[in-house]
Amino acid sequence: MVDTAGHQAFTRERLTRDVADVLYVDPAEIEPDESLVEQGLDSIRLMTLVEGWRADGAGIGFVELAERPTLNAWVELLSTPTGAPRARR
Repeated sequence: MVDTAGHQAFTRERLTRDVADVLYVDPAEIEPDESLVEQGLDSIRLMTLVEGWRADGAGIGFVELAERPTLNAWVELLSTPTGAPRARR
């Protein structure tokens, strides 16, 4: 899904699929309220996600995601319109 500015939309489904892809698991196995670190996410995989999402227009950084490592928190963080990039730290 692409927004009106031509950026990829960061839906719960997309985030779940992307996280599952880097963890090599089925998306149904991702627990949205559990720490993704406890589900196998490490800093290299997190950086891979950040780079891909930023390439698609996300104004999010590694530290913001690492501080709140659950799928539900990431959905909240990435729910701002992708056409209006967030301030970078």
